[in-house]
Amino acid sequence: MSLRSPLGRVLGLGAAKQGVHHWWAQRLTSVALLPLSVWFVVSLLALPALDHATVVAWLRQGSTALLLILFLLVAAWHSQLGVRVVVEDYVHGNGVRTLTLVLLTFVHVLAAAAGVFAVLRVAFGVTA
Repeated sequence: MSLRSPLGRVLGLGAAKQGVHHWWAQRLTSVALLPLSVWFVVSLLALPALDHATVVAWLRQGSTALLLILFLLVAAWHSQLGVRVVVEDYVHGNGVRTLTLVLLTFVHVLAAAAGVFAVLRVAFGVTA
């Protein structure tokens, strides 16, 4: 017994087949964020002081900069996936939903790019 209508079966209408990919991406980014978050908090707490010079010296280490960039990118991706679900569930007008999703994607990409740029700028010692 199928819950699909006869017309739906003939036309092949059904799921967009994108839900599983989105679900897996959300889970994988959350799993990746666990060790990255623990690393970030433990690394900051292990610093002798949280003044500007100490944090800059910490950030200029290659592994620190790399892990921080990875943390920023994964966090931005995870956030975008989560906000996308909320918008798709609660914004009902097609045009408004599409515009909101596009704007939110641009905001997440811009935030991730700004974060990576800031980390690289400090890591390579670029001064204003």
